[in-house]
Amino acid sequence: MRALLHAIGNPERLLRTLHIGGTNGKGSTAAMAAAMLQASGKRVGLYTSPHLVEFRERIRVNGVMIAENQLADLAELVRDANPLATAPTFFEATTAMALRYFADSRVDIVVMEVGLGGRFDATNVIDPIACAITTIALDHQEYLGRTEEAIAYEKAGIIKPSVPVVIGKMGPEAGEVMRRVAAAQPAPLWKLGSEFSVEGDGPERFAYKGPAWAFEGLHCGLAGQHQLDNAACAIALLEAGGQSEAWVDEESVRKGLRAVKWEGRLEVIEEYPRVLLDGAHNPAAAVALARYLEEFLAHHPDSRIILLWGMMRDKDHRQFIAPLLPLVSEIVLTQAGLARSATVQELRQVLTDRDMPVLEELLPADALRTAKKQAAAHDLICVTGSLMLLGDIKAAIRGCGLSLIRS
Repeated sequence: MRALLHAIGNPERLLRTLHIGGTNGKGSTAAMAAAMLQASGKRVGLYTSPHLVEFRERIRVNGVMIAENQLADLAELVRDANPLATAPTFFEATTAMALRYFADSRVDIVVMEVGLGGRFDATNVIDPIACAITTIALDHQEYLGRTEEAIAYEKAGIIKPSVPVVIGKMGPEAGEVMRRVAAAQPAPLWKLGSEFSVEGDGPERFAYKGPAWAFEGLHCGLAGQHQLDNAACAIALLEAGGQSEAWVDEESVRKGLRAVKWEGRLEVIEEYPRVLLDGAHNPAAAVALARYLEEFLAHHPDSRIILLWGMMRDKDHRQFIAPLLPLVSEIVLTQAGLARSATVQELRQVLTDRDMPVLEELLPADALRTAKKQAAAHDLICVTGSLMLLGDIKAAIRGCGLSLIRS
């Protein structure tokens, strides 16, 4: 990665960056941080993954996706500049393109989301002014390790000497790994519930308190109780970088949080019946989704929840579905248009002891039509299990078709 960046002019050295990793919540946290920075008048680059419908979603400046012609030029630049005998991976090439684009766009600051893990991630070539690690949970165990401690060690690889690191809620073992790695660098460590905190019943109204900042009556545009922790991490990240270009004032914090949008995270795309998209794809994220669905049923006791479910083959299907099953009345199984997708037969294997209607549709668009036929106007259709599935659903609704190339 360093050789590739050197071949295209070391754009990472021209950028001020914020680096965000974690098992769940890193995309939402990145979106919030970027929104607050943009509200302060800064020109902000945002790099995230994966995309839902279109590749250009990954690389944005002030919320605007990279233009097609610029993307094509950068792809050609990276291809021709590659100094290695081995071609870069898809994500390595994408990261190099993004960094070159942000440097050429003369952004004030870049918010960069880790792709996978942290220690060996392609984004870990940057020298950030502050970083955040939102959560630690079991996911991608084949690459990161089989325990939360092992996964925490990989994600803690983004911690740099003297660079403040913000960490969200995590188990004591993972938290101890973070403390140990930060002490070894050394790097200032800010922990949610210790150096900074959040209080509130939901994202509609909450308070943040950090070492120097304290804000009451905040409102976040993203739904779900778990977004309070993500919002706290995003604000703390900016506070930790407060002696640099990451600094924002209180009004920018309030305005940015109110305005933030992030597709595929408790996103309502239709009403009557309500169609909810959530990119939960591991057991910890399923628990957060279940809390939201419990709240929905408490406020809509006459409504049913119909689950439209598809996942990747390498995920823990049984542990994922467990917290959702008591809340749903019916399930429609489907699979994203990707070779790694679990088949409907594989998903059905974890439902054999459940006495509820389970339907199957191979294509996500057909699955959504089937779910709508089963739903009354006041019911909720929840599409979840894979961001790739959400992308196929969005593409179908937009009339883009389902034959999307992904990596």
